[in-house]
Amino acid sequence: MNVAFFPLMSYSFVNSVTPGPNNIMLATSGVNFGFIRTMPHFFGVYLGFLIMLGIVSFGLGEIFTQVPELQTAMKYLGSLYLLYLAYRISQAGELSKVNVAKPLNFFQAALFQYINPKAWVLASTIPTLFVTGKAMGYEEIAYLLLGHALASFPSVLLWVLAGTQLRRFLSSQRNLKIFNYTMAALLVGTVAIILLS
Repeated sequence: MNVAFFPLMSYSFVNSVTPGPNNIMLATSGVNFGFIRTMPHFFGVYLGFLIMLGIVSFGLGEIFTQVPELQTAMKYLGSLYLLYLAYRISQAGELSKVNVAKPLNFFQAALFQYINPKAWVLASTIPTLFVTGKAMGYEEIAYLLLGHALASFPSVLLWVLAGTQLRRFLSSQRNLKIFNYTMAALLVGTVAIILLS
């Protein structure tokens, strides 16, 4: 095996547990919709990224190298979508009325990975940093996917659980609005960082 497996797991855990668009949206969904209704969103993020990592590891990530304009377009599309989600989060209603709203479904969350700049950066760096041999075959790709899968599952799920636990403390309309506006502001801040980088 030509994969630095344990450093990969450490890197994946740290990158998956830190705040970013996915984690902010998952925590917000946990607060507004609860654990069960957020699980399709969680699995969309989790499996959507693993598929992206597989695609990049097989070399299709080279498209960005060949067509840099595509990466720029994806950056702006992703930023627009994050602004839309920030607006949607800021407009979320009372917890008691949340059954009329809808969390992201599996496919929406999975497809979001392909316009999420943080996901592209992570998917591009994992094969570059942790394959120790010159060639990358099926075995190396399998280990990359396994290492990331093991490390990211608990770290991303932690955000859903944190949101779900906060749900009890945000039963008042005022506290929920403050939380949703804060999460929306964090997404807007994320967009600013993306566009300035």
